[in-house]
Amino acid sequence: MPVSSYQPLDGALDRLSGYGPGLANGNFNHAPMVAEALCALGRPEAVMPWIERYQGRLVVRGPVGDPVRAAEWQGALGQRDRFAAWSALFAAELREREWGEVLDLWAGRLAPGISAAATHGVIRLGHAVRALAAGESPQRLAELGDALASWASSYSELPAVGGLANGALTPREAIARVAVVPPERRRPGNIVAALAGLADEPDFAPAIGLVDLDGDIDVLLAQLTELFARVYLANVTAPLTAIVFIHGVTSLAALGHIAPHIGASTARLLLRYAWQAGCGLYACFGNGSGPGFIAEIAPSSEEAESLVDRALAHGDEHVIKFTEACLSRHALAPSAAYPTAVANVLGMIGRR
Repeated sequence: MPVSSYQPLDGALDRLSGYGPGLANGNFNHAPMVAEALCALGRPEAVMPWIERYQGRLVVRGPVGDPVRAAEWQGALGQRDRFAAWSALFAAELREREWGEVLDLWAGRLAPGISAAATHGVIRLGHAVRALAAGESPQRLAELGDALASWASSYSELPAVGGLANGALTPREAIARVAVVPPERRRPGNIVAALAGLADEPDFAPAIGLVDLDGDIDVLLAQLTELFARVYLANVTAPLTAIVFIHGVTSLAALGHIAPHIGASTARLLLRYAWQAGCGLYACFGNGSGPGFIAEIAPSSEEAESLVDRALAHGDEHVIKFTEACLSRHALAPSAAYPTAVANVLGMIGRR
């Protein structure tokens, strides 16, 4: 894995600070996440050129308007037009308390809505936390607040039965039990619309409690992230499904950056809801054949640096972030699933 270099990040965050969490086409703003991912990949020279190409798609941040009051925060969840108000609340909290304390409190509060905006809120938060862990600055603290605000303002929950009761199945056994929505009942539209349709699928609600997550958090994170890389490989058939199943991996990789900076109970809560979110993606877009994941994968001979070069030449935000997440997890717990998934996505999603 390349050596990280965060020298350009604060300048990049300054340039991006005037923009909101959305794009002109209604999708999610990936710029802060890609900037951090490029730093983590050891390609700092690529940060500003990439942002310059992407900047025309960004939407200017709106006014704060009616503030989100700390005592009334629950009523403001999921209100996308109040991103700036949420950001102001978190900025105030980060001035008053250590960032790890704010992170632990709000990660726990927001955990049930981890599927928000196709998991982009928690993914952005993971990038922000890793940057802060590498070195604190006003820009990185502001990005932490904006990441939390993007999650809170897009907050949404998936249906659940049985609460947080611990299941008895391994992750591989559990994914095979997740009910896949038949194609004729799937909602048209984007990932968010598809996930919203799970409210009409009672067979999905038990998924949250299928898996046994009563173990070492780092071990469980490794198992789940690697499993969803295998789910990616088993279910991707087109650019849309590639983007869908990328998020099952990158959301869990984000938890790997967050977990060391929060309490064990909060980390385990996040893990449970991240599992549910991955199951939701699979339920909505899985092909419904076999156990849901690829069991046997031949080792890859391509070096990490070559995959990084190809991802940067490709240029797509999802490809860059997925490459970084897979290679980071591969460096921690090697698996043929990771480089194979990266090689797949490079050919599956069209170049920008």
